Amino acid sequence: MIWTTEDHLADQPEESLALYRQFVALVEACGPVTYAVSKSMITFKGERRGFAGAKPDSRGIRGYLDLQRVVEDSRISNATPYTKRLFVHTFRITKPEQLDEEFAGWIREAYDVGQGHHLK
Repeated sequence: MIWTTEDHLADQPEESLALYRQFVALVEACGPVTYAVSKSMITFKGERRGFAGAKPDSRGIRGYLDLQRVVEDSRISNATPYTKRLFVHTFRITKPEQLDEEFAGWIREAYDVGQGHHLK
């Protein structure tokens, strides 16, 4: 089966879909992105690599951000080293106010990773 964004959005609560749309708007505000959809996640890719992912579910959205540093925050459930320079941060968002300017800043940092800036 080839997974689509619509497959992930189908049958999810409106509140979760609204959070997903809010997340996508923050990602797309960074610049051009492409989508890579798999069974487990909708991944957002920059010129060089995927940098973030999200998926709505019954409780909100869950996903990840690739950052060059460890972020400790209640929205972040785990930060795992991916390479010497990158850490995969898994997150859970359940309320619109959690997608604030601080979270938007992390998305911008992740977007830079997607553009390959971590390689310089």
